[in-house]
Amino acid sequence: MAEKEFDLITFGEIMLRLSPPNYERMTRGEIFDKRAGGSELNVASGVSLLGLRTGVISRLPANQLGTYIKNRIRFIGVSDDYLIYDESDDARLGIYYYENGAAPRKPSIIYDRKNSSITRISLDEIPEDVYSSTRMFHTSGITLALNKNTCEVTTEMIKRFKENGALISFDCNYRANLWSEEDARSAIKAIMPYVDILFVSEETSRRMMQKEGSLEDIMKSYTKDYPIKTVCTTQREVISPRKHNFTSTIYDAATDSFITEKPYNDIDVIDRIGSGDAYVSGVLYGLLKYNDAVKALEYGNATSSVKNTIPGDLPASDLREIDSIIKNHKSDKPGSELNR
Repeated sequence: MAEKEFDLITFGEIMLRLSPPNYERMTRGEIFDKRAGGSELNVASGVSLLGLRTGVISRLPANQLGTYIKNRIRFIGVSDDYLIYDESDDARLGIYYYENGAAPRKPSIIYDRKNSSITRISLDEIPEDVYSSTRMFHTSGITLALNKNTCEVTTEMIKRFKENGALISFDCNYRANLWSEEDARSAIKAIMPYVDILFVSEETSRRMMQKEGSLEDIMKSYTKDYPIKTVCTTQREVISPRKHNFTSTIYDAATDSFITEKPYNDIDVIDRIGSGDAYVSGVLYGLLKYNDAVKALEYGNATSSVKNTIPGDLPASDLREIDSIIKNHKSDKPGSELNR
């Protein structure tokens, strides 16, 4: 296979996140912390931090907020070559407001993303050369759900990347506040024949995809129904908003094997947002770099666990840190306090 310019290209909405600092309430606080985020950008940034070449396709307003997002994308080492700028009078960046929780108060979120610039994206705006530029393409159910246009554009993009030899990674990422289970099921089933790597929670499988049986039976069924090679499901135990346990299971169809490991226990959760995307980035790194489901699981669990400890949507851990975390997790000995 000819060498590709990118290891991974992702497509999705990039948003502005506003959060009251120091666990303040949205109803009471006077200031907001401003950050960039979005599921597919989070994935691209995680893979980039681990050392691979990534880019993101999105559509941003041609104003100061769009420039802020572009600058953040460049800062985290993700290519902005395929960003599209909306110069219309009604161009806008989607926003969401996030309030951190502390037991017994749960986190809360408010979206203000209707009619954002990406919802009017056209296939004609996307350069044709992108489809042959990458080894893998990733997107999510959130992008499918934004509106009818993004669903149609994303579906066609998946087909074009597949035709050009890219592996297709898809995170179901079902959000009940974006679309109905019926609409989600129909749209996702339409793209499943093109997917190579599937990320889906057990709850999504049972509720939205209407699967039955044990978790193992459910995960394996995707590879029987469709030509999917790898199925990934996370398992998170929420002890409190500030304390989680985390692991995952990967089913590798080529070897007909299920892979898991002991959980990361008592994770100090500073910011949960983006930890699922960090998991995806670790798994994709393991598959792209090593073509190994065991490595994928190790990197996925480590990147997700450490992301919980970092404020904001985007990860901030490089390969050296993640390798150290994996090594310590595998060891039965306590970590040395001298390693600092």
